[in-house]
Amino acid sequence: MITKIATLLTLVLLVVINFSIWSYINYPLQFQPWTKTTMGVTFDPMRKDDTQKTKIFHDPVEIEADLALLANKVHAVRTYSVLKGLDKVPELAAKHGLNITVGAWIGGDLEKNRQEIETLIKISREDNPKIVRVMVGNEVLLRNEITEDLLIDYIREVKKRTWRPVSTSETWDKWLIHPELVKEVDFIGVHILPYWEGIAANEAVDYVFDRYNTLKQAYPNKPIIITEVGWPSDGQPFKHATASRANQARFLREFLNRAAKEQIAYYVIEAFDQPWKMSDEGSAGAYWGIFDAERKAKYSMDGVVFSLPAWEHWAVGAALFSVVLMGLFLFTRTNLKLPGLLFFGLIANLAASVIFWTLSIGAQQYQTPVTIVFWVLLVLMQMLAAVILLIESLEIAEVVWHRKTARTFTPLEPTSEFKYPKVSLHLPIHNEPPMMVRKTLEALDRVDYPNLEVLVMDNNTKDPAIWEPVREDCQRLGAKFRFFHLENWPGFKAGAINHALEQTASDAEIIAVIDSDYMLSPDWLKCMVPYFDNDNVGFVQSPQDYRDRHLNTFKSFCYWEYAGFFNIGMVQRNEYNAIIQHGTMTMIRKSALQEVGKWAEWCICEDSELGLRLYEAGYDSVYCKESFGQGVMPDTMSGYMTQRFRWVYGAMQIIKGHWRSFLPTKKSPLTSAQRYYFVAGWLPWFSDALALLFTTTSLILTAVLLYDPLHSELPVNAFLLPTIGLFSFKIIRSLWLYQARVPCSIWQSLGASLSGLSLTHTVARGTIQGLFTNGKPFMRTPKFEKQGALVAGLLTIRQELLLLTLLGTAIWFMYHLEHFDNLSGRLWIAVLSVQSVPYLAALITLLVSIAPAYGLGGKALAEEDDV
Repeated sequence: MITKIATLLTLVLLVVINFSIWSYINYPLQFQPWTKTTMGVTFDPMRKDDTQKTKIFHDPVEIEADLALLANKVHAVRTYSVLKGLDKVPELAAKHGLNITVGAWIGGDLEKNRQEIETLIKISREDNPKIVRVMVGNEVLLRNEITEDLLIDYIREVKKRTWRPVSTSETWDKWLIHPELVKEVDFIGVHILPYWEGIAANEAVDYVFDRYNTLKQAYPNKPIIITEVGWPSDGQPFKHATASRANQARFLREFLNRAAKEQIAYYVIEAFDQPWKMSDEGSAGAYWGIFDAERKAKYSMDGVVFSLPAWEHWAVGAALFSVVLMGLFLFTRTNLKLPGLLFFGLIANLAASVIFWTLSIGAQQYQTPVTIVFWVLLVLMQMLAAVILLIESLEIAEVVWHRKTARTFTPLEPTSEFKYPKVSLHLPIHNEPPMMVRKTLEALDRVDYPNLEVLVMDNNTKDPAIWEPVREDCQRLGAKFRFFHLENWPGFKAGAINHALEQTASDAEIIAVIDSDYMLSPDWLKCMVPYFDNDNVGFVQSPQDYRDRHLNTFKSFCYWEYAGFFNIGMVQRNEYNAIIQHGTMTMIRKSALQEVGKWAEWCICEDSELGLRLYEAGYDSVYCKESFGQGVMPDTMSGYMTQRFRWVYGAMQIIKGHWRSFLPTKKSPLTSAQRYYFVAGWLPWFSDALALLFTTTSLILTAVLLYDPLHSELPVNAFLLPTIGLFSFKIIRSLWLYQARVPCSIWQSLGASLSGLSLTHTVARGTIQGLFTNGKPFMRTPKFEKQGALVAGLLTIRQELLLLTLLGTAIWFMYHLEHFDNLSGRLWIAVLSVQSVPYLAALITLLVSIAPAYGLGGKALAEEDDV
């Protein structure tokens, strides 16, 4: 009862802390207030879902509604075109007391230019005192759509046919290089948009007035009107300019107050957000409005501003989601100490907040069907990353802050009355070095167990020179050893040991299996067989161990990488009767094996699959972490990768074959803890597959933004948790747990992390191929394999090298891309850099593995390993 109350109080405390952090991040921002009427805004009545192609005609009712909304808030509006019904704007503006600058859109279509000009002239000649000036074209020289001479001709024509002041609008730099154009206009209509020049928001207003004064000095006798000035409230950053609600409010309030003080005429771009502009200007183009596309004010001009409006709703959502996450995990963990509860709860709150922060970003933006799909996929991947993060956090909490339980098994000492059941030990071999197998057989001959038979199953070895010496050794060692040579035998290893099961002595009660390279301790059977006195024990497992870690640095790395699983994962799984059975150093009750249907020949990890079936049948397991036998590790990077690929591919086969057992239903034959630990054990492999997916996506997005930086946006926030977050936590978790459970030095744990990272791509391939293909053959891990040369090794990791090269190239181009010389660009470089680490680890591990072939690193860690 006390534990549940402590858990509940912990949840409440963490939720309160999380909500406080949201509140702190979204504190109200105070800027210089603007309490007067804004001089002018640019106006386009396009709605949220309108585009230039779909909007054939503007409804006068909608136009008037917009102008009514602007009345009393601004003195004037400026338009860009007079076609598609926009010729009604001057009349409707006058109705609501708004002055208007009427514009004609000029471009490369000369026929359309003529329509614009004729309509502009017609409107300007009407008796409408609210028309204060007319504009012929907007940034037409900047777009380079017509020549300066043709633009001047248009301006001269309009000036001849109207009495209104006439000009055109261009950016400040275009006016400086076109003095002839200045001579033709009645005033200079200038666009000064510091965002598009990459100026930081805190320097932007000064920049506007600097450019304004530069023009004033260049043309002292010509009136100047700023016809576009503003800042976007969202969208991709441009160099040092960041688009945000807070930066827009800061810029506008500061500019409006200063413009009023210095009596400058201006038009803020723009009245309403224009989502259609994203196709022309990138994502920022949609967010220049004072009002959003739904005609709602983004903030008051004289009150506080929040970076994330309605942040309380998102914070509450994140809090509730974190409560659900913590509840699902923590209320079933009665043996977890309070610091463990706090640690896991903190990670759960962080993960929930990151997901809801991502959702809040997407919710504030204008989405298309394509971008909605993109955001949904990103959020789903973030949720998968969060689940992986939580499972690994729970592992840390349980290992470091777990109360001792009764499921701790140690070697037993049989009493004098103990009746030793007969053990049939099966030794499958395939094309193994005879001298290696001889050592294994001689060690078996020294096993101190009174009731034992050994069945050696040679599976499809073609060369008699390899298998016949093994047969002779079996004959030499006596009747306890029986040798079988199987030609063209199906089922790979599982087929061979199924045949061994058929040849097993009828009075045998226990089946033991070891690999061909294992040298057993004489007391293994005596110490572990007594656990079968419990009729519900289906199998007893001892850890894999290795005797060749001193040979070179590569093997030392591999040794400690393996040790993590057997000292951390298997020990923790054993607490919940949910260990992974592996095909060496294992013993199975023969009757249980026959009951569940022998070894699965359809699965290349027949050992793990059998263990799962034994659990499904209701049997228990025993895991004792003491080492009773030692084999040899892969000699090459190729062998190391092949072995791991087989384990991963086989696990995916098991998932597909037993998926119903993992469903959280009463019909599942597994306990909830067994379901959890099997799924939790496989999720890190899904994490590697997810990392490959994110890496591929990152490379595609980088290529797109390099090709078209203006219209590309970096979804940095959505990538931080699944890339930098997961990677960093993976390293921290590994080092933390190794120091807690694995008897190695910090340098050895770092070597284990390096070798584990080097298999990331292999694990990702195994996961994806295992999920979507069938029928991969059993892949034997070769023993005493000759080390290849550098070129052969590089070919082994050619896929990793390709991705490393692509990521390195992407980083180089991003570093030199001026458009993204900002925080988002640097964060994206960090994402790409983190994604490249596993591929760099593969290269380093390969070089370490081949070093002995070049006389390097042969005994490098011998002394350290003895620490």
